[in-house]
Amino acid sequence: MGNAYLLCRISDTIEDEEALSPLQKREFSDRWIGVVEGRSDAQAFAHELSGLLTLSATEYEHDLIINTPRVIRITQSFSMSQQQILQRCVNIMADGMAVFQEGANLKGLNDLEQLNSYCYYVAGVVGEMLTELFCDYSAEIGARKKDLFALSSSFGQGLQMTNILKDVWEDHDRGACWLPQSIFLAYDFDLSSLSKNHTDPRFTQGLNELIAITRDHLDNALRYILLIPSHETGIRRFCLWALGMALPTLRRIYGRPTFKSGREVKIPRRTVKAVVVSTSALARSDIALKTLFYFLGRNLPRA
Repeated sequence: MGNAYLLCRISDTIEDEEALSPLQKREFSDRWIGVVEGRSDAQAFAHELSGLLTLSATEYEHDLIINTPRVIRITQSFSMSQQQILQRCVNIMADGMAVFQEGANLKGLNDLEQLNSYCYYVAGVVGEMLTELFCDYSAEIGARKKDLFALSSSFGQGLQMTNILKDVWEDHDRGACWLPQSIFLAYDFDLSSLSKNHTDPRFTQGLNELIAITRDHLDNALRYILLIPSHETGIRRFCLWALGMALPTLRRIYGRPTFKSGREVKIPRRTVKAVVVSTSALARSDIALKTLFYFLGRNLPRA
């Protein structure tokens, strides 16, 4: 799981690097797919990409890119079925990210369908990958694969939409907007006119509709988690922590629609600790988890 996360973080680092042009992001994304599939040299890839990273990349991202060959050696130590699961995810993610980076602008995405597509490439496919890995690990989980797989992409989209709403201004500063134009045009608001000092209630209406859609995806995330056998507490906790931090974040966004930075709606450490403690303690109980997440999601709008 840790290795899968690092593979995805390398894809993210390519997408997020401000110094790379869309063409360079496409080239490095294609090379990265080749590295994971064993067709390209990891050392050469790491050397060239690390030399282009700027201060827009964190210290940890610099370190990760430099150590790409070590990450790949671990990937290649897995079973062939596990490697194929990881390769599929990186292939879809890296290719999709490059497509959307080529069209990134401040006007937003065209519509909800395009937002769904973007979320699938950057997060939904991760949900599918995790499901495949869980099923590869456990025959009991594998028996529920059809139902889990049907919810896995929605799980990932709920988390990604939460991040999109939280990071709207950070993305705006980078020249990108991942909000769907059609949602806001329905309220007669043009995203190209959006600024940090806005007080337009029409933007808030569109934002609230997206919050409601995100809430529905997070409801699917809980349904997904409850399909995991209750004795698999490690897997349940892994999923519960992500869901448990998304809902309070969404509530803070809903309660402060004129926020100007993701820091303003980021949940405090005490909330993180409370989520970890409570979900870990209740991981085996479906009824308790339903009650907890009903409480966490209270007052949020529904689609």
